[in-house]
Formats: sequence, structure tokens, C-alpha cells
Amino acid sequence: MSMEASMSSSTAQPDTVMTESNQPNMVEVAKRQRFQDIVFHRLTQTFSLLVLLALTGIIASLFINAWPAFQKFGIHFIWRVEWDIVNEEFGAAISIVGTLASAGIAMLIAVPLAFGIAVFLTETCPTWLRRPLGTAIELLAAVPSIIYGMFGLFVFAPLFADYLQVPLQKILGGMPLVGFLFGGSTNGMGILAAGIVLAFMVLPFIAAVMRDVFEVTPPILRESAYGLGCTTWEVIRNVVLPYTQKGVIGGIMLGLGRALGETMAVTFVIGNANRMPTSLFSPGTSIASTLANEFGEAADFHISTLFALAFLLFVITFVVLAMAKLLINRTEKAKGI
Repeated sequence: MSMEASMSSSTAQPDTVMTESNQPNMVEVAKRQRFQDIVFHRLTQTFSLLVLLALTGIIASLFINAWPAFQKFGIHFIWRVEWDIVNEEFGAAISIVGTLASAGIAMLIAVPLAFGIAVFLTETCPTWLRRPLGTAIELLAAVPSIIYGMFGLFVFAPLFADYLQVPLQKILGGMPLVGFLFGGSTNGMGILAAGIVLAFMVLPFIAAVMRDVFEVTPPILRESAYGLGCTTWEVIRNVVLPYTQKGVIGGIMLGLGRALGETMAVTFVIGNANRMPTSLFSPGTSIASTLANEFGEAADFHISTLFALAFLLFVITFVVLAMAKLLINRTEKAKGI
């Protein structure tokens, strides 16, 4: 018995010594890991705060440079229609109307087309065509905006004038209530032309996002709906869209933000006229095109006015995104999420 006890004590002693010797090492490892976690947390937090700091700096710089214009015209600057560089009388109404009108036309055209493309790619497209067609859509999103502008000016505008503007003006120009929308010169330029070119630009972004979020829908949900006898449209409307609502709205807002801030493509085809448009064919201007056309030759108070336009464009974009976020939150509350 004494020999067994001595043997057991002798065998247990190295384990005890090993445990005691390893305990400081484990403590050091834990301390090192905790330090690494703290460093990683602070580093990622710094990256996030840099974005917020950059955004705050942009807002502050825009507002500071725009303050002389706001100080002179006040809130009336938003709905003033004058744009007289010689007499330094400025207003943002023409540019705001052109920006909202062209972006609105672009979204009215691009959203249904993007939805149809996304549904086709995820639901009914043959397997052999799905990848090439999806890649082609993504490549369209990578085309520089100035290419779209040159295409719009030299290719689209002449065709648009001959084959769309002239027939529309002949057919709808004399109709009551809507005839005024199709008045003006038919030279291929104007608000409608800018909206169509913008639709070509934002279509790949919206379609790509919609396709990706549609593919995220669990296959079991689709299969269950088809097993109950639902049609493809019923599956999309009752299963896919409710499940991917956030992503769909996000893709639409991404396209709208691109349309609101687009510069070169709009500058080529909108007509660049500082007067309030009276029809879809009338030339106009947008905030981005005004900045592109006049910033290089602006001086003194004119520069301050252009900064005011840039600040208003930032505010418009922020309001649109905020409204989209509120819409998503309200929809989720209605569903009880």
C-alpha cells in the first residue's frame, strides 16, 4: 500500500508541476489576446469614425463656402429662378427642378426594366445564358459616365429627335392636359433625353442588386410556393419580394443617388439652359451640370453660389435616403418585425 501511494504521488507530482508551470503561460496568452482584441476594436472603430469625420468635413466645408450666398438670399435661394452672373442674382430653382425631373424620369424607366431583368435572371433564364447575361449587366455598370454622355450626344440624340420626339409631338402635342409636355424644339436634347440616358446608366446598378438579393431567397420558400400551385409571378410577389424588400429598396436608392449626382452624361444631353423647363423636350440644367459648366470660370460670389448648389444637392440626397430608411422601418413595423 505504501509503495502504491508513493508511486501515485510520484506520478501526480509531474502533472501538478506541469500545470503550475503552464498557468503563467496561459495567463500571458490571455493577456496578449485581450490586448490584440482591444487594438483590433480600436482600429476598426477608427476606420468607422474616419468615414464620419470625412462626411462631417464635407458638409462643413460646403456650408462654410456657401454661407455668403445663403446670407444674401436666405431660404428664398431655393425657389428663386434668376441666374444672372453679371448682376450676381442667383437662384437654385431651375437646377433643382432639372435634377429632380431627370432623375425621376430615369427611375420611372429603369426600375421596371431592372425588376424584369432580375426576375428573368433568377427565375426563368436558361442556365447557359444566366452567367453571360449577368456578366454583361455588371460590365455595363463599369462603363464611365462620359461614355454614356458621348453616346447620348452623338448617337442617341439624333435618333431620339427623328424617331421619338417628332412622332410624339405630332400625336400628343395637340391633346388637352398633356399636350404642353411635348412642346418645344425637337433637337434630341432636353429633360426627357437626359432622363433616358440616366436610365441607361442606373439600370445595371439596380438590376445587379435586385438579382443578388433575389438569389438570397431560400430555395425551400420558392419550392414550397411552387408546390402549392403558385405561378412564377405569385412566387415573386408573395415570397421573393417580401423576403428581399430591404435589398430591393436599397438597390433603387443606389440608382437614385447615382441619377441625382450624375454630371457628365447629363451635361452632354440636357441642353444646359438656365431657364425653367416648360415641357419634356425643353432644354434645362441640373445642379451637377451647372457645377461642371461654370465652376472653372467662376469667381468671388459666383463660387459661393455654386457651393450653395452643391450643398443643396447633398441635402436632397440625404433627404431621399432618409425617406427610404423611414419607409423600410415603417414596413417592418407593419409586419411586426
